[in-house]
Amino acid sequence: MSSTTDTTTWEGHPRGSREYKRLVAALLFAGIATFAQLYSVQGILPLIASNLQITPSQSSLTVGLATVGVAVAVLPWSVVADRIGRVKAMTISIVTATVLGLIVPLSSSLPMLLSVRFLEGLALGGLPAIAIAYLSEEVHPRFTALAAATYVSGTTLGGLLGRVVAGPVAEFTDWRIGTMTVSLVAAVAAVLFLVLAPKPRRFRGHVEDGPPVTTRLWANLKDPGMLALYAQGFLLMGGFVAVYNFLGFRLNGEPFGLPQSAISLIFVAYLSGTVSSRVAGQLAVKFDRGPVLAGSTAVMIAGVALTISDNLVVILTGLVVFTVGFFAAHAIASGWTGQRAVVGRAQATSLYNLFYYGGSSVVGWGGGVIFQQFGWTAMAVTVMGLALLAAAVMRFAHQPRVRQPSADQPMAPQPT
Repeated sequence: MSSTTDTTTWEGHPRGSREYKRLVAALLFAGIATFAQLYSVQGILPLIASNLQITPSQSSLTVGLATVGVAVAVLPWSVVADRIGRVKAMTISIVTATVLGLIVPLSSSLPMLLSVRFLEGLALGGLPAIAIAYLSEEVHPRFTALAAATYVSGTTLGGLLGRVVAGPVAEFTDWRIGTMTVSLVAAVAAVLFLVLAPKPRRFRGHVEDGPPVTTRLWANLKDPGMLALYAQGFLLMGGFVAVYNFLGFRLNGEPFGLPQSAISLIFVAYLSGTVSSRVAGQLAVKFDRGPVLAGSTAVMIAGVALTISDNLVVILTGLVVFTVGFFAAHAIASGWTGQRAVVGRAQATSLYNLFYYGGSSVVGWGGGVIFQQFGWTAMAVTVMGLALLAAAVMRFAHQPRVRQPSADQPMAPQPT
């Protein structure tokens, strides 16, 4: 069907259609390209800290500044996407980030490394700012939760590749070669995104006489339900990054003494998140989002509790359980944000990502301070507390939405 089809009657690509398959595959590869680069250094933080003679919390800035860049950039990217189109904006984002990723290994000093990582984060912000809005517009409403879960599974694969590739390569060469290898993998995934992404059919472009960006932002920020979903991103992602940032330091020290190549394998737990995000999407179609999100958060809490053990098998089991819960919760919360928005959908999903990566930066760094001062148990208890707080505020997400005219796309009423 041509792009001139009346978008007021077209409901979106149904599951199983050729365009649906191309769209979710394109976003899967985009997630790989983006998150492989974003988190490639996380798996080698102990090596960076040792090489540069800095503390664990200082080394985590190589992750933190990149995620700060993402958080700062998501709102501007949403404005760009409203003007030039979702696919075009994501293309610019991924290509620019890939070029910067190839520059990271050439950094001659820590300040230069941190600066390039921040710029890389600014570029990478284009994908999470736009992806959910893009699939929410182009996929039939019945299948958006499942499509969003497929995209999230791509982000887990990217995060896994970035860490498990960089770790072993860096141990036997150095961290620069490790990150260069990841950037080359990301470049291949970026090309696959460019080839597969279908042309948008519902995007109408910027409407000059519609609500300005500030109005669209405020419409989402004053909605208690949206704020509850943004809290999920901040609190759950913050705790998740803190665990993965510093568990390597714990396993590298006594009584475990694991080498870096073995430590990097803990990120294989990400595969469980790839599966759980899709399963959560399927369960949400069947049982509704609320119960699935609550259950996923409970699984997170149980998982991080297990990591307090001094038994390596129990710790690794807990990490897998924790990862299952997190990615299921993130898949539901991010997709729910796109569906709940009634005005400024791109801005709504960008706000989710602002809080999401804000949590990654703030809590991810703060967890290191707690770990250095009080040990792993204190940090794990903190993460559990954040998850409990996230669950407590979710009751606001069930409040009815106030219908407002949307400037960025025609929308039929959607269930909460």
